[in-house]
Amino acid sequence: MSENRELLEATVKGLQEKIGQLNMDLKAKEQELEDVNKPVISNTVMNTINDAINYAVENYNFDKVDSYEFEFSIDYDNKIQAETINLTDTYELVEAIVINVEKQFKVIKDDNS
Repeated sequence: MSENRELLEATVKGLQEKIGQLNMDLKAKEQELEDVNKPVISNTVMNTINDAINYAVENYNFDKVDSYEFEFSIDYDNKIQAETINLTDTYELVEAIVINVEKQFKVIKDDNS
């Protein structure tokens, strides 16, 4: 009886390990499937894009008060607080980022566009 239990426990442990490995393999294959039609770029290109985005965001003028919507509330101490602050003029920020990224590359038109 004891041998039968140990055998079953060993089988269960082995199957659990197999399931764990299969789940890891499944996640890897799902990522491969997700990436299959994505264009490939090098780390150097990705770093260039990252630097261009960082530069555009760091040099964007976030001080324009007209670019925000504010919602205020009164807390329990009767203090007025800004509950939410939303950047409404996101188009200008996106445009600054895109322009700065495009400056880093020679952009060509695709055949299908």
